[in-house]
Amino acid sequence: MKKLLVSVFLFLVAVTIPISSSGTTKEAATLPPGGFLAEQGPPPPGANDPTCRPDADHPEPIILVPGTFETMERNWANLSPLLAAKGYCVYSLNYGFSNAGPASGPIEDSAAELDSFIDNVLKLTGAKKVSIVGHSQGGMMPRYYIKYLGGSKKVEDLIGLVPSNHGTTGVAGLSGLTSLGSGLASCAACNQQQTGSDFLGKLNAGDETPGTVSYTVVATSNDEVVVPYTSSFLSGPSKQVKNITLQDYYPLDQIEHQGITYDPNAFTFVFDALAHEGPADPERAVADYK
Repeated sequence: MKKLLVSVFLFLVAVTIPISSSGTTKEAATLPPGGFLAEQGPPPPGANDPTCRPDADHPEPIILVPGTFETMERNWANLSPLLAAKGYCVYSLNYGFSNAGPASGPIEDSAAELDSFIDNVLKLTGAKKVSIVGHSQGGMMPRYYIKYLGGSKKVEDLIGLVPSNHGTTGVAGLSGLTSLGSGLASCAACNQQQTGSDFLGKLNAGDETPGTVSYTVVATSNDEVVVPYTSSFLSGPSKQVKNITLQDYYPLDQIEHQGITYDPNAFTFVFDALAHEGPADPERAVADYK
């Protein structure tokens, strides 16, 4: 029970009053160019510039997807400006609003919001594909988009930072602990991220890494939310899938679940995956960083 409460606390520590959002919809295409971005709320630094256009060295816009109870402004405050400084067009969204907060609604609905957002980014930028970097649920939810909503043709890379790909025992019974957070019982995404949920059974049935997408997973052995941390890992051919445990390459790095989106060591694998064909090569990434 003590471990459960710690996990719940770490989920709730990120909760703020949700910003007003009607979600990204296909109707956003009727707005002025880039107008759909204004619907998302305050972006992190470097993101959601409607005038940014991909170039030959950075052909895919980067989509940053926050995790459960998170907003893009807070989750990506560090990584977003670093990517923009490297020359990428960076976009991010808020999604999945319910009474429990942001990124807490049914994951299928959140994936549909991501679908609409990516379509609008592709139309705005003229790009053929995007690359996605997601945290926690934000690294897992795009797999539903890729597998069931046609995203496999629109995504070059999916990079998950501590993604909840096979669920977690760390939030078991989370939805019943309403005294720990307003509206927590309505957190559909929390139930769906429990190990053994029907949603995860469907998501992971058959091919876990469909299409030609390159999949990179970065996990930390100190993860106290996605438990065990190895449940982040994906099955697939090595040329397409790379599962990385942060401490294998940075043994002194004791970062945990929430802090990984602020961790420069974790970013080395993100940068490597985006800069090269295929998933991240951790040895190359570490060598380049040094």
